[in-house]
Amino acid sequence: MAASAGEVRQLFRALLREASRFSNYNVREYVKRRAIDAFHQYRDQSDPAVVDAAFKRGLQQLEIARRQSLVYSLYGPRVKSIMDLRSSK
Repeated sequence: MAASAGEVRQLFRALLREASRFSNYNVREYVKRRAIDAFHQYRDQSDPAVVDAAFKRGLQQLEIARRQSLVYSLYGPRVKSIMDLRSSK
């Protein structure tokens, strides 16, 4: 069964939320950019099989991002990047 539009939007928001949890600016922006690019790639798909496969891949990517943000929060550097310092002013 193909995912509904609401489920797809929920997955997109969850990926962006998870991206914001990374403390490093470069990693955070990379995850955000990958999520946006992937959703743009499948925006015009109407085939339920393709949409379902893309949705499942998105769920897998969300789980990977959750694991990585946890690991990065435990072992990542505590020093802010210059981009984080600029945006906080």
